[in-house]
Amino acid sequence: MLENVETDVTSNTSELTGTSSLVGSTSNISITQIEANPFQPRVDFDDDSLNDLAASIKEQGIIQPITVRKLGYDKYQIISGERRYKASKIAGLTSIPAYIRVANDQSMLEMALVENIQRQDLNAIEIAISYKRLIEECSLTQEELSSRIGKNRSTVTNYVRLLKLPPEIQVAIRDTRISMGHARALLGVDDVVKQLMMYKEIVEKQLSVRDVEEMAREKGNNSTLRKKQEKNKDQLSIEFSKIQNVLSSHFGAKIQLQRSKNGSGKILIPFEDDSDLNRILELLNY
Repeated sequence: MLENVETDVTSNTSELTGTSSLVGSTSNISITQIEANPFQPRVDFDDDSLNDLAASIKEQGIIQPITVRKLGYDKYQIISGERRYKASKIAGLTSIPAYIRVANDQSMLEMALVENIQRQDLNAIEIAISYKRLIEECSLTQEELSSRIGKNRSTVTNYVRLLKLPPEIQVAIRDTRISMGHARALLGVDDVVKQLMMYKEIVEKQLSVRDVEEMAREKGNNSTLRKKQEKNKDQLSIEFSKIQNVLSSHFGAKIQLQRSKNGSGKILIPFEDDSDLNRILELLNY
């Protein structure tokens, strides 16, 4: 149980042996009174890593308290620190130091996601999912999110775009079979079948990111180009086709380079939504 403490959630104060103090002070809470956070974005916990942390906790104790919110009498829910909580159970602890906060579900979700995003051991897909949840469920713009987590807006966009890749490729990113650089190059290809073929080639031949970028430029949008060239009497020259492929790879979008016989023309950069437009503007240093 929470030692000598009764917490009043509505007033945000704790009564500790007759002395009033703000909720937020560190208190030891019985592990049996704590439940996991249903909003926890992290789903994979490495057993070896947990056992190592449990061994450290046995030797050194818990240096950084977990953060919980009070649900009711002798009942708490983890906001952040689930890994420490799990390792403490493995270590055989009966109580754990915790920082008590009051939070509604949305603010709790936001705190849990932001806290977990800062972790060094999250894989790229977990980060992408966390970013997407913050944007959609906490009604944050990419700019607001980038400010809260201390990352560039383009970084946020690049992670979220990973979730547009086929599930097989997302699993490969999660399991670090391919890198973020490989994934970004694959996003420059607008055909799912080609993305999967290129992914298999990356794994089989252990291609570098530069190899994949070159492959995306050379093969990524050939079928799309042929269809357009059949409809357009003023076909692009080989040089302009290369330029169009380079631009498509750079912007991660199907760029259209239109040129008339007199040499004039225009570049069309499509975008799917406001988020995609912001990504393109970031690439243009706007």
